[in-house]
Formats: sequence, C-alpha cells, structure tokens
Amino acid sequence: MKEYASKDIRNVALIAHSGAGKTSLSEAMLFSAKATSRLGKVDDGTSILDYTPEEIERKYSINLSIAWLEWKNKLINLIDTPGYDDFFGDVISSLRAADACIIVIDATTGIGPVTERAYEYAEKLNLPFIVFVNKLGKENAKFDKILEEAKKVFGGKAIPITFPIDEGVQLKEIKNTMKEDSPYHDELIEAVAETDDALTEKYLAEETITEEEISKGLKEGTKSKKLIPLLAGDALLNKGVDLLLDAIIDYMPSPLDRNPKDTLAAFAFKTMVDPHLGETRYVRVFSGTLEAGSEVLNSTRKVSEKINQIYVPKGKEREEVRELVTGSIGMLVKLRSTHTGDTLSTKTESIVLDPIEFPAPQESVAIVPKTKKDEEKVSNGLMKLSEEDPSFSYAYDPEAKQTILKGLGELHLGIIFSRLKRRFGVEIMTERPKIHYRECIANTVESQGKFKRQTGGHGQYGDCWVRFESLPIGSGFEFVDRIKGGAIPSRFIPSIEKGIKEVMGAGLIAGYPLIDMRATLYDGSFHPVDSSDIAFKIAGSLALKDAKDKLCPVILEPILEVEVTVPEEFMGDVMGDLNARRGKVQGAEAAGKYQKIKAVVPETEMYRYSSSLRSMTQGRGSFTQNFLRYEQVPKEIQDRIVEARQREKEE
Repeated sequence: MKEYASKDIRNVALIAHSGAGKTSLSEAMLFSAKATSRLGKVDDGTSILDYTPEEIERKYSINLSIAWLEWKNKLINLIDTPGYDDFFGDVISSLRAADACIIVIDATTGIGPVTERAYEYAEKLNLPFIVFVNKLGKENAKFDKILEEAKKVFGGKAIPITFPIDEGVQLKEIKNTMKEDSPYHDELIEAVAETDDALTEKYLAEETITEEEISKGLKEGTKSKKLIPLLAGDALLNKGVDLLLDAIIDYMPSPLDRNPKDTLAAFAFKTMVDPHLGETRYVRVFSGTLEAGSEVLNSTRKVSEKINQIYVPKGKEREEVRELVTGSIGMLVKLRSTHTGDTLSTKTESIVLDPIEFPAPQESVAIVPKTKKDEEKVSNGLMKLSEEDPSFSYAYDPEAKQTILKGLGELHLGIIFSRLKRRFGVEIMTERPKIHYRECIANTVESQGKFKRQTGGHGQYGDCWVRFESLPIGSGFEFVDRIKGGAIPSRFIPSIEKGIKEVMGAGLIAGYPLIDMRATLYDGSFHPVDSSDIAFKIAGSLALKDAKDKLCPVILEPILEVEVTVPEEFMGDVMGDLNARRGKVQGAEAAGKYQKIKAVVPETEMYRYSSSLRSMTQGRGSFTQNFLRYEQVPKEIQDRIVEARQREKEE
C-alpha cells in the first residue's frame, strides 16, 4: 500500500438493513478495484469482510469490518456494518470513524428499519450520503418504486445519477444520468441548480449547464447535504459498481473537509481480538499524524501510551505501515491502557473527543455455567468479550444470586453465548432473571416481643412493645425511640432495631425484604442481671414476627417506565400488547416520523419484550425501560408468588 495524502482519502460506512447486500457490495468494490483477486461471497463463506466463525456460520455481518482499496489514485476505506438491531453498537462505532455513508437498499424489498435508524444516527453526526439501489438484477426489482420511497424517507433529497436499463432478470447495463437521453436528466439538472446561486440563474435563464458544472454541483450538494446522489446496480452481477466507486471519489468529502487541526487526535472506535496479535484497537486519526514508535498521551485516561506496530486492515488480513496521517484508519496493538472510546493525543496539547454512546441493553437473561469449575472461565470470558462489544453488560445480582447478562436482543445474547463456547471452551445454561419483589404491611399493629430464658447462672431477658405502621411506598424504614423513664436502658435499644431489621430482610410471607415501615418502640422492661444485647435483639425480632398475621403483609412488584417508539400504523397492536402485559398506557406523542408511547408496566411482564416488539412492528419498533416505583401485586399473582417461593424452599 502506497502512502496517500489526506486529501486523497475517503472513509465511507455502508449502512442498511440485513439482507440489502452491504457486504456483497463491499466485496464487489474490492474486486473491481483489484484489491482482491476473486469476488468474495457471503453465502459460500468466502467473504473477506464477514470472516469470523459466527459470521461464516450464520451468513450475516455481526461486527464492523474494514478494508481498503485504491481507485483512480485515491484511497477508499470501506467500513462494512451489521444490519441487525442487535448489533447496532458496531454501526454507531463505524459512523464515528466515517466521513460519509453509502445507504444500500434492496431493490426488491425497499428500505428496512435498521436502514432508517442508521440514517437517523448518521444525520445527527452530519454525515453526507450516497444511496445505492442494489439487486436490480433480481426478479421483482423496481427501481422507480425504490426511488420514490427513498425520496420520502430522505426528505426528497435523493437524485438518481445512474439508472438501470431493463431492470430485473433482463438487466442489461447501468447508465449515467448526466447524459441528456436519460429519463432523469431534467430532475438532476434542477437539483444541481439549487446547490449554487450561479447555477440557479443559469437554469432559470434556460442556459445549458455543462457536465463539469453538474459534477461540481453534485459534489457541493452532497457535502452540504442538500442532495443525496442515488445510484443503481447489482453487487453480485458487478453492475454499476465502477460508477459507485467514481461517485465516492468525485462527490464524497475527504478528511480535510472537517477542517482538522495540526495537533494529533486519534480516536479508538473499536476493539477486536486477533488470534495472533491479541487485543487490537481500530483507530481513526482525525488530525495530526500517528507514528510507530512514538509516545503519546491517552488524553481520556491521562496516561502515556507507546505506539508499537501500526497496521491497516483488509478484513482479517493486515499490512504494516509506519504512520497514519489525518483521515487514516488503522489498527494498534499492545496498548496498555487504551479502550474503545478513548482519544490519543500529544502530551503537550491534549485533545479529548466525545466518547461513543452505545445503546442501553434492554434484553436480560440469567446465566449459569454447565459445570461449577467453569465459573471463573465464564467471568474471564465475559470480561474480554465486553472489551470488544461495550453494548452488552453483565453483573452478579447478590439478591437473586444470579449472574445477569444484558444485550440488545436475543440474537445479540446468542452470539455472546457462542463466543464463550468457541473461544473460552465454556457452555452456559440460561434462566429467567428473578424479580426483586418486596413486601410491605397493610395495617397498624402494636405488638410485644418478649424473650425470657433461664439456663442456670445468668439467664436471658428482653421485653419490648413496638408499634408497626406502614409508610408511603418509597419512604424506606424508620425506627422511632419513644421509651420514657428508663423502661429499657438506652444501650439495648439499638439491638431491638437490629432484630426488627433482620426480620424485615427475610420478609414475612415470601422471603422478600420488607420495606416502607415505621417501628415505634414505646415500652418494655428489663432485668438488671439477665438482660443483654442478644436478648433484646431477639425480643425485637419476636415483636415483628408475632404481629405478622395482624399486619396483613402484601407483596410489591417493581414497575418500569417504558417508552416504545413505533411507526404510527403499529400503535394499536403495541398498545393492546402493553395492556395485555398489565401495563397502563400514559399517552403518546410524535417523535419525528414515529410515535412514542409512554406506559408503566410490571417488570415481570417485560421479559423477552424486544422479540415480541420486533415481531409486532416488522422490526421497526424500539423501546427503553427504567425502574419507576413499587406497586402492590394483584391478589391472585401474590398467591402464585408465595407458592413459587414455597416450592423453592422445599427444593
């Protein structure tokens, strides 16, 4: 690979819903540019970009993947992204490294939900776009239909600059719209004229706009996001691919269009584990030059880093280089303290770029190693996998005594399980995460707790009267000392409170912690010789235990605040489903092209909700959930919970 100046680099991310052919298009571009000697194919496992065992086995992209090619004395870095929502974390990482996007659309099925989501995220980053309508050689391909859909989704900005001759199985060739015999030529001229005042005047005066002016207008219009060039083709037939490569060079911005500074700022946007190199960090240099052998500052963590070998990736292959200039994308190895989202800069002028905000994982499952001896392996495996994929999390839940793994969906979790087995040799079983129920009391009761025991020599004596009353949910526990006249010496009173708290921790009916209660100690008695801390602790516990039936304890369940974002046509189904889950819909409001439904739903009813939502909304729905409060469960559900806990104890 020869060295390229920053002005000659193009960094483009390919985004689309799974099945649109992003990876196949990337492979076709590499083949057309002679960056590879054969056309790699996803379906037969020869793809350069989908190279991990899981990707080869499943035949779809799971991780972002990068490959470079040379075209017309320019360097193009292709960033291929996953097309499933479950792996959207890598889409976000990819877009942080890109200067522009290629939106790939399947000519037979149209724009998928992940395409829309990725487009919206790229819009927030102000990235320009090119659209490539793929699979035009397939039966039922409809170029004009896709063009109209693209105009609708992308705000009327999509302008065809190439088009097919005889789409479908009769597809002959892809032609350039700049020629006057094109059916889209007038539309192109009008769109280009709107990008520049001088061209607008020329257009209104009905003067000829030259091909050179069209090209210049397309470049300026793309960079300013006034228009989106739309190209036609078929990756598997390798039709229209050369024209797409030309468009990337001609219309997409170089890294210098970001107006970079001279000072080094390199951003670690992805971690991968190489079987030979170990952990590698993919970095994008936004400004300055990163040299092998140099000492730099990890400005995010304020620690020094030595830059060892630098590589540029082509799928799983790599080539060593001596430096990365502004706009370059490369791999760094043997970094001690740098992680995904960190910035590397000079020690004299520190720059910190914004970290990556990954989507919050919403799908939870409890995991158990199949064998006890694998517990440490599972823990180490999850720790290493989380370096590669920060969009999942794991933690031990001490109350439930479960290890909880959270991901973006069932596909996401399944890949993590697969990697644990393949890389670390451990298999796991899954369980439903246990719900953190709570108990509270319904009545106010006064109760005596008396402990008296005589065992030769000193005995044990403690006697207390306590009033128990419920507090509003969320108030916590209050202990009030109302002892007068020394009925109980002050040194024993903390022991009474401790005894009450111990019973509260164990619960009264189902073994869940008792909350939101006031315990007022107002009377009692003691023995000058036999009274002790332990005796009064037991007395305090007996006061609460003996009042159990009169207190009429009930079970509380955690309630989540849920926001579901869906296209309007699915609102009825989603609201009906939330109601069936004992949810209460609070309202809905417009959120761009979508509707955002707000509801409160019991946590136990939200298990595996992500799969249900995708099924109901054809993959176009998304949701967030957060703990809101506790509420009393219905009587029939309380009975089931108590029975289930009883069975657990017996087992």
